[in-house]
Amino acid sequence: MSNTIRLTAAQAMVRWLAVQMTEEGERFIEGVWAIFGHGNVAGLGEALHGIGDRLPTWRGQNEQTMAHAAIAYAKTKARRRAMAVTSSIGPGATNMVTAAALAHVNRLPVLFIPGDVFANRRPDPVLQQIEDFDDGTVSANDCFRPVSRYFDRIARPEHLLTALPRALRVMTDPANCGPVCLAFCQDVQAEAYDYPETFFAPRTWRIRRPEPDPREVADVAALLRAARRPVIVAGGGVIHSGAEERLATFAAQHNIPLVETQAGKGAVSWQDERNFGSPGVTGSDCANRLCAEADLVLGVGTRFQDFTTGSWTVFANPARRLVSINLAGYDANKHGATGIVGDARATLDALSLALTEHRAPDFDAEARRAWHAKVAAVTAPPAEVHRNALPTDAQVIGAVQRATTERSIVMCAAGTMPGALQVLWQASPGGYHMEYGYSCMGYEVAGAMGVKLAAPDREVICFVGDGSYMMANSELATAVMRRVPFTVVLTDNRGYGCINRLQAECGGAAFNNLYEDCNVEVQPEIDFVAHAAAMGAHAEKVTDIAALEAGIAAARGRAVPTVLVIDTDPAPGTGAGGHWWDVAVPQAGGPERLEQARARYSRNAAAQRVAD
Repeated sequence: MSNTIRLTAAQAMVRWLAVQMTEEGERFIEGVWAIFGHGNVAGLGEALHGIGDRLPTWRGQNEQTMAHAAIAYAKTKARRRAMAVTSSIGPGATNMVTAAALAHVNRLPVLFIPGDVFANRRPDPVLQQIEDFDDGTVSANDCFRPVSRYFDRIARPEHLLTALPRALRVMTDPANCGPVCLAFCQDVQAEAYDYPETFFAPRTWRIRRPEPDPREVADVAALLRAARRPVIVAGGGVIHSGAEERLATFAAQHNIPLVETQAGKGAVSWQDERNFGSPGVTGSDCANRLCAEADLVLGVGTRFQDFTTGSWTVFANPARRLVSINLAGYDANKHGATGIVGDARATLDALSLALTEHRAPDFDAEARRAWHAKVAAVTAPPAEVHRNALPTDAQVIGAVQRATTERSIVMCAAGTMPGALQVLWQASPGGYHMEYGYSCMGYEVAGAMGVKLAAPDREVICFVGDGSYMMANSELATAVMRRVPFTVVLTDNRGYGCINRLQAECGGAAFNNLYEDCNVEVQPEIDFVAHAAAMGAHAEKVTDIAALEAGIAAARGRAVPTVLVIDTDPAPGTGAGGHWWDVAVPQAGGPERLEQARARYSRNAAAQRVAD
């Protein structure tokens, strides 16, 4: 009979997590973000205290945002390491559901450990318990089911023997990767059990690199040989695979131009002569023209989200074929694609071998140069005659671009800046971090902290609008307390400028987006500098583009976050690029502006190609 060790279930969980290792000899779960309450403080909280630095614990300010920090960490680590997040039951747990959805959409690993109700049910209903009148097994944590890749409820101490290995299997599975929720009944956390000592032996988790089926490789190689105008769409899977250099080599060897999604941006340098920028709704002129003419679209690690495809109007060539390289068969076969199920790097190698010396016909390189000239024009500092006007978002991007170095990472998540950055930012390899799968307002500040924790030797610059900042800013205090420095560029357009422009594009009246169009008695004058400074950050108002550039340079020597606030004009878009996006317009009952918008909508919708 094997030796056993008597531990509480909570002690067993943290001891096991502390010895799950990567191939590089590091903990896969770097540590645990925690906000304690009655559902986890006595059990899991005491266990985390006991294990100490073998599995560090960090205190957050909000359950959702500390989970965002964990997710940003995993994304920056290309899914090779992750973090855990624990909360009490009730609102603490449901606060994390949004973050779980974000991780699920982006295929990113994070371990959620919300406290749960009593398994023995003796004190029911406990404080914050949600009761289902028709199902005694349901708790608030069942909200995690649709937004988790694996869900389990720990209702007996021995459940950990199977649940924990299953959790790590999912988080380290490149095809099935995503968030895991282990809802931990609060009485069970404190229950003792005789666990086998072998359960706590260190284990190394290898992230597989699945090879593609040779038959699928042969089929796609034949399609590539026949194509006259192929284009590659590089997605986040390129970065998760570590295939950045292979993709650039593949494109050069076979003379195929490429475009990058939000998740794939930065996989290949913007200076690469085959990189035409971003496709779709927030795409460059040259990329969208390339995609419109393409007779073969080769997706590499992309979900073909609607922004990438212009709601399936960008790939307009009637003869075009869609090919998708993806680890997940679900993604590889979307929209009638010819799929190759396999790791991006391994599949590109196999395809290149099958293509031998084949090179596609030449493409229009001049279009790319013309595009970058256009970007330079719209991101240039305001002309002297316009010095007193508010800068545009494009000019703010230009200022940050000029102030950054090859060691900088820019990041963002929602509002105006993600689209503007995708179309205008000139990304160095590894220098772009965008959460746009879920486009979650409030990710930015916490995410910047997570990026910096994952890449402490890099400069991290966070773009955030006043709307997103108002939604979630409290982890700025956490970053101050932990001395995690990064720079926040806070663009204040006095409302939700991005949605205000979309509202106008859809024929809507200006309503409830900018503060001036809201039902308020007094227009707010929010002092973001005073607010950020009150949390301990270095904060200042910059009056113009030149001051913004200087402020970014000055921030590099600080040990705490820097917040640079700049007023911007909410009206202009990027002034370059773009494509149609399917946002439904009312069909009836509206004034002439709505009728005109509906006519535009109908013309564009007629060009959609949802499946072949």
